[in-house]
Amino acid sequence: MSGRLKLRRGVVVSEAPLTVEVDGEHRRAWADEVLLGKMREGDEVVVNVAALDLGLGSGGFDVVHVNLTRGLDAEPPGDAHVMKLNYTSLQHPVDPIELPVRLSPDMRGKGAPERVGGGVPVLVLPLHGYLAPAVWAAKQAEPSLKVGYVQTAGGALPGSLSRDVVELRERGLLAGHVTAAPAYGGEHEALSLPGAIDAAVHRHGWDAVVAGPGPGIIGSETELGHGGMAALDTAHAALALGRPTVISPRLSDGDSRERHRPVSHHTLTVLRMLLAPVEVAVPAGNPVATAVLADAAGWRHRLREVPVDLAGYASSGLPAQTMGRTIEEDPLFFAAALAAGGALRRKG
Repeated sequence: MSGRLKLRRGVVVSEAPLTVEVDGEHRRAWADEVLLGKMREGDEVVVNVAALDLGLGSGGFDVVHVNLTRGLDAEPPGDAHVMKLNYTSLQHPVDPIELPVRLSPDMRGKGAPERVGGGVPVLVLPLHGYLAPAVWAAKQAEPSLKVGYVQTAGGALPGSLSRDVVELRERGLLAGHVTAAPAYGGEHEALSLPGAIDAAVHRHGWDAVVAGPGPGIIGSETELGHGGMAALDTAHAALALGRPTVISPRLSDGDSRERHRPVSHHTLTVLRMLLAPVEVAVPAGNPVATAVLADAAGWRHRLREVPVDLAGYASSGLPAQTMGRTIEEDPLFFAAALAAGGALRRKG
């Protein structure tokens, strides 16, 4: 039977980095402290060992499922009663940020909210690794721009797993972090992706929304079975809300897999399946990638070439590696993200 949890008992032997002893073996681990609280040396825990046993890349660590020593008497704070991860053993109450949307009389039944349009653009990211360079470039282009991040499906679901979000918030580059179902654990919770985008704009006053998956995109080496397909849902949500929608294509000149060079099949699939036109940000000076994207976009989508500052980003101190490749080894990957961020402007 597929899908069974691979759970084992263990003992925390180190807090930083978190290490759990399982059957006499010391194994690296991660605990979602938003759900489980702090881990202490000597705590008896139950860990899910599936990812580390499979030797997965960014997901190759044990995940603490429950702390048997100090986690059984915890009570959730506040009086929230709407569940995330509902009907799983990790269901927990959240206070959703969604706002009521009224329908005008002539649009009832047609799915068009009264509060649509406006000038706040939505940038759709293909990977979490694009977040830091995209936000950096947006702030370089327009320092006063208030840019926030909506975390979607497609990668890691816990919002607390992203080190990039923490660093961007500490530097004042990112205005906020909303986790949209099924993602959870951000500064604010939304039960739906459209609700996250709408509330981030109207409740928190963001000037631009950057939306994409958490770390560690999932994939099956198939055209449709991968986390990059989350971009399709994100773009459709933004378009349905009347937002200017920008797609950041997944580009690379250093990936060993041909299907991701120079334009990933993830991006080509999304562009083909989109039900409405979008803007596609392309780094200037990359004619091969631009030609591939132009062919995929056809008459439907509009390409916009944007100059990028690779050297400036490389010296920023923000993350400049992807899957072990540096910015020097895969400049096109980072150029794509920088172009997307540079394309963000206040509109309208």
